[in-house]
Amino acid sequence: MITCSGCDVTESYRKGAEEALKAAEFFGCRYALLKERSPSCGCGQIHDGTFGGRLVPGNGITAERFLKKGIEVVGESSISLLKEKLRK
Repeated sequence: MITCSGCDVTESYRKGAEEALKAAEFFGCRYALLKERSPSCGCGQIHDGTFGGRLVPGNGITAERFLKKGIEVVGESSISLLKEKLRK
């Protein structure tokens, strides 16, 4: 991940994803409500990194780690879906 000022923050994103996963596993999370289209948290589509607002298919680093560990990722526009799942 490269910021608009040219700084490579990939390692920081990876470390953040690992810390988030540790916390989610510690608390036994089955679901994660994450920011849509984020290069860290997006699920299904993420910004392409050019800062032009374009989206590409894929998952952010944190979302991908959660999904691989069986934690279902839900974007903020689907909070009602998550609420319904939690009621069951």
